[in-house]
Amino acid sequence: MAATRALLLLPPLLLLLLSFHAASAAAAAAAAAAAVSEEFPRDGRVIELDESSFDAALGAIDFLFVDFYAPWCGHCKRLAPELDEAAPVLAGLSEPIIVAKVNADKYRKLGSKYGVDGFPTLMLFIHGVPIEYTGSRKADSLVRNLNKFVAPDVSILESDSAIKSFVENAGTSFPMFIGFGVNESLIADYGGKYKKRAWFAVAKDFSEDFMVTYDFDKVPALVSLHPKYKEQSVFYGPFEGSFLEDFIRQSLLPLTVPINTETLKMLDDDDRKVVLAILEDDSDETSSQLVKVLRSAANANRDLVFGYVGIKQWDEFVETFDISKSSQLPKLIVWDRNEEYEVVEGSEKLEEGDQASQISQFLEGYRAGRTTKKKVSGPSFMGFLNSLVSLNSLYILIFVIALLGVMMYFTGQDDTPQF
Repeated sequence: MAATRALLLLPPLLLLLLSFHAASAAAAAAAAAAAVSEEFPRDGRVIELDESSFDAALGAIDFLFVDFYAPWCGHCKRLAPELDEAAPVLAGLSEPIIVAKVNADKYRKLGSKYGVDGFPTLMLFIHGVPIEYTGSRKADSLVRNLNKFVAPDVSILESDSAIKSFVENAGTSFPMFIGFGVNESLIADYGGKYKKRAWFAVAKDFSEDFMVTYDFDKVPALVSLHPKYKEQSVFYGPFEGSFLEDFIRQSLLPLTVPINTETLKMLDDDDRKVVLAILEDDSDETSSQLVKVLRSAANANRDLVFGYVGIKQWDEFVETFDISKSSQLPKLIVWDRNEEYEVVEGSEKLEEGDQASQISQFLEGYRAGRTTKKKVSGPSFMGFLNSLVSLNSLYILIFVIALLGVMMYFTGQDDTPQF
């Protein structure tokens, strides 16, 4: 009987022991999590890592943004306050990004492991996988760009409120593509391919109010939004072949592009020629009206990029097209984004009056080949891009040559025989 009672008591004892073991394991896990949290704070501070803590940080933090720096580097010193400003905002995102720093001049083995060959080198580690960051280093741009990195390739929106939240959270810096009644599989590849340049989403359920808001009357429809430029357009298909990607690629830029150093870099990824309107001042009311007319022409001529620039805003760039402040403006040219541009005979200057008709005549003349090709008189498109960094490179080269000269001089002094 005693043996029977012992057997009957065994299951409760096992349950008690198992419960105790589970509670102990949970407590240990909580303690470990607390220790990790204490070691790598998530409160928005920039954390300093070294060779002994780096791997642990990668294991504990899903999204880790690392600045590989050198204490003597001037660019690194200028970057530091931007990181301090961006860190608390990044830590507060729905997918928190923790900012860290590594002295790669001191911990060279760690820097070498990730291919660090210059300072600063910035990398975003997504679940331990590094992606080099080469975008703007200003605090607001860091937040904007990194938030894009950690977002899903394609967001799934199940309601009107989800669509509204997606648009609000995406902000105004990147274009958006929202598929209404579009199969997610059709745009999944493009969501990954163009992840760094645009937001992608599929709306599974939506009301007719959004059809009115985004101006489409049937599905499937892919709506392209450019909040920064207050532009939107709709693609109804076909969704196979190259048609869909052509629409996405062409819609990455606004219909009318204000030409500046930032948008020039964006043009580098586009192989279309640019119909360029050169204005006196691209911010005055007359120019604004012309840009609206250009936008209509751009919508009907998607095989071309339409841009505009004011000589008041960027005279150095405008002068490469043999235009000065005394030239009669506005003027239209077709630019290959590099070293050549074309002038349409008899149609390059826009007079007051019906400018829409004049632009149509210009495009007709261009497509008919009634043009004269010319060379830019200054740096090419790539020259302008390279000029953004070449001056610093030149200063560094001069400094290195001077330093070598000084070293050679003193070496020569040491080798001089003493009498």
